Amino acid sequence: MDSALVQVPVSVIGGYLLGSVPVAVLVARAHGFDPRDVGDRNPGFWNVRERLGGRGAAPVFAGDLLKGLLAGLLGLLAGGAHTTALGVVAGPSVPTAYAAVAAAMAGHAWPVFAGFRGGRSILAFAGGFAVLCPPAFALGLALLAVTAALTRSFTIAARTAVFALPVAQLLFAPIGHVAATGALMCLIGLRFAQAALTGRRSGPSRRRTGN
Repeated sequence: MDSALVQVPVSVIGGYLLGSVPVAVLVARAHGFDPRDVGDRNPGFWNVRERLGGRGAAPVFAGDLLKGLLAGLLGLLAGGAHTTALGVVAGPSVPTAYAAVAAAMAGHAWPVFAGFRGGRSILAFAGGFAVLCPPAFALGLALLAVTAALTRSFTIAARTAVFALPVAQLLFAPIGHVAATGALMCLIGLRFAQAALTGRRSGPSRRRTGN
């Protein structure tokens, strides 16, 4: 039997289940609310941060990163843990690692443990990318720190760092890996588009009902 027939499904199923852990919902409920019913209704770090502040939402930030990180490690190991000298995934580990991170992002977006009402997968992507290309992730962290210091806005810094990751990856990985990373980021774009569409559809009804 082709080992890929086992490795890829293991990566996908494991990654999806890890991504489905509703960290933001669990943390928010411990503080007496459901993030899917307040703010922008997104069960993720940013919405919880609006209610609890940075310190209160820190477990969400760490938990969502960890989901992607663990999924990436699962996929890396399932593919035989092949990496370059700098730790970039390589060889047979590439499809399994990317599949696991994609599945974790899908799990975060449509979590089986939370009624398939999930978030936008940005932090799950970032955590997974830390496994896919560690040196580019390190550059992203440096950019995050510099941008935050210059703009005094963690939100702007985080978004700048995330969207710079594929550019940094070009320094350490083949273009095919960068294209695969771009495909992962398309899922984030899809989730933002879905949220915008849902907001337009539900806006009039919320105004009519006072919600």
